[in-house]
Amino acid sequence: MKTFTCRTATDPHAGLEPGATFLAGGTNLVDLMKLGVATPDVLVDVTRLRLDEVTDLPGGGLRIGAGVRNSDLAAHPRVRRDYPVLSQALLAGASGQLRNMATTAGNLLQRTRCRYFMDATMPCNKHRPGSGCPARGGDHRNLAILGGSEACIATHPSDMAVALAALDAVVQVSGPAGERSVPVTELHRLPGDAPERDTVLEHGELITAVDLPVLGLAANSAYRKVRDRASYAFAVGSVAAAAQVDDGTVTDVRLAFGAVAHKPWRARLAEDALRGRPASREAFLAAADAELAAAEPLRDNAFKVTLIRNLTAAVLEGLS
Repeated sequence: MKTFTCRTATDPHAGLEPGATFLAGGTNLVDLMKLGVATPDVLVDVTRLRLDEVTDLPGGGLRIGAGVRNSDLAAHPRVRRDYPVLSQALLAGASGQLRNMATTAGNLLQRTRCRYFMDATMPCNKHRPGSGCPARGGDHRNLAILGGSEACIATHPSDMAVALAALDAVVQVSGPAGERSVPVTELHRLPGDAPERDTVLEHGELITAVDLPVLGLAANSAYRKVRDRASYAFAVGSVAAAAQVDDGTVTDVRLAFGAVAHKPWRARLAEDALRGRPASREAFLAAADAELAAAEPLRDNAFKVTLIRNLTAAVLEGLS
């Protein structure tokens, strides 16, 4: 591991000097440092900024501090009651020990587990721009079918972020230039020709909170994850959904897919196809087909199209 120095942050607006990186739980960053993929000169500990509270927002929403631990957030009474999809997504991620350390912001900002990115000796446009994407012709079984590019087909690994995308969550960001709000659906980037940039955050910007709006249908929500083993595994595919069904008709719906793109994939085409339609398996499958029409699977991950299609129908049937 490269030698580095540590200091403690005292101001969320202070930003970072070149070569510095924020550190909270460290459940992803420290692994990347051990592998030689992340090589910061300075680690700036943000745990003393006291961003670890869940508070009510005026009007009934919920503000989740960036430092709230995943296990605490999953068990929070209001999250379990009003946003069960979020609690379920958190409990589907990692292990109990990791959830006790991992933070809200850190979960959002974790990096892909593509094997070529995780190996510092391999070509990878994410850690060495211009070196190529060997995954396209190599091991891509669990990589992107939506929104990829010639430069990168990595997938975002978070379960929590998929639920937040479905809930219209908004990220609060602070940095040297001041404060701004970024919808979760706009926080992460598609790879395009610059896959080394995971998010729209500028260097030195710090996530301070995530806001959940009042969303009545969120109380009727669920997260379903498919993985290669029963626990402690990243998703092969996942669906977060919230639905309002009145007299057998879908009157409102939110959908997001996980493990299919470089970012949590908000399925807006599927949502539009469902509103005003019967709450039937046929309608659910047709809506999924509308979203997945843009999929560009490769040799070994075409099964994800069928997987997400059937998973979408199963989750929505459970909410109808």
